[in-house]
Amino acid sequence: MKKGIAILGSTGSIGRQTLDVISAFPSAFRVVAIAAKDEVELIIEQIKKFNPVLVAVASEAVKEKLEKAMGEAKAQAKVLVGEEGLLAAATIKEAELLVVAVPGALTLVPVIEAIRAGKNIALATKEVLVSAGDIFMEEVKAAKVKVFPIDSEHSAIAQCLVGEKMEKVKKIILTASGGPFLKTPIEKLAKMTAKEALAHPTWKMGPKISIDSATLMNKGFEVMEAHHLFGLDYAQIEVIIHPQSIIHSMVEFVDGSVKAQLGAPDMRVPIQYALFGMDRTSNLWDRLDLAKAGTLTFLKPDKEKFPCLEFAYSAGRRGGTLPSVLNAANEEAVNLFLKGKISYLDIAMKIREVMDKHQLIEKPSLDRILEADSWARSQLKPV
Repeated sequence: MKKGIAILGSTGSIGRQTLDVISAFPSAFRVVAIAAKDEVELIIEQIKKFNPVLVAVASEAVKEKLEKAMGEAKAQAKVLVGEEGLLAAATIKEAELLVVAVPGALTLVPVIEAIRAGKNIALATKEVLVSAGDIFMEEVKAAKVKVFPIDSEHSAIAQCLVGEKMEKVKKIILTASGGPFLKTPIEKLAKMTAKEALAHPTWKMGPKISIDSATLMNKGFEVMEAHHLFGLDYAQIEVIIHPQSIIHSMVEFVDGSVKAQLGAPDMRVPIQYALFGMDRTSNLWDRLDLAKAGTLTFLKPDKEKFPCLEFAYSAGRRGGTLPSVLNAANEEAVNLFLKGKISYLDIAMKIREVMDKHQLIEKPSLDRILEADSWARSQLKPV
């Protein structure tokens, strides 16, 4: 029987690559719901190809454009809008697995409801664990569902831990490419443009995550995710720069042994691993040629050049509502940078200012986390 898949963020980079994997295994999977923003032509293509039961879009205007464009070829899919649509797509009864690939905290409530509805989660959206990691993991434990990380780094850690005992883990080592500004002198960063920041050297990603990679905030978020996913203290989570992006992450054990997961920098590999429930299956994607890869290098991250990484460690250790504030402030600052309203260096400065203003709530409810998110965004609107 085919596994029913719902995808939040079907038109984004991870969503499209998820559909590539599903297309490669038509006898294994069925797309039952998709949620996207406003990319009408691409949404229509996905409806025609995958015939989902439900489609969620951002607004009534997008829904009208979609239905008008479909015309006589309109599929049987029900089209819903906004938060109602996201929630319906996340909890649709025909889905066994929910792929979460919408950047930002928008999916937080739908994902929690999906867990309560008994859905297993394939998680690409970092902000769910960053903003509400404690609540998320409590809900996962209570519902006895499974979480399959799609991030290449967390997928790598999960693979390295198969057959191992967590008490034998000394630390995990998350690798980072270093982004497009790894070799850029710090004094030149103020003049870096959005176009330059989006030019990631090894991965093809959406604009928001590409900027997060340039600032290393993306890696900071991954540190926070790893804390929740694997139950490790922040002192046991290390970041190391590995520009080749061949080793996706490592685990060091108490005896000094280190296990690493290597592979070509192709996100469809960890996506496939997650969709199949961490079962290995032959694929059509890129494979690693070690001779071609050549030399692998490593270096420590420059904390002065990339302060966002330390912001994440600090917010994670303090916990409460601060991670939500960090995430929201970062999202708004990145949006301002992409629109040309602030400089690259202003991203970290704006985030720091909002974090410093925030009055921490140590054990927040989901509502308080969402309030902290809204408060942080309000601090950066308008400029």
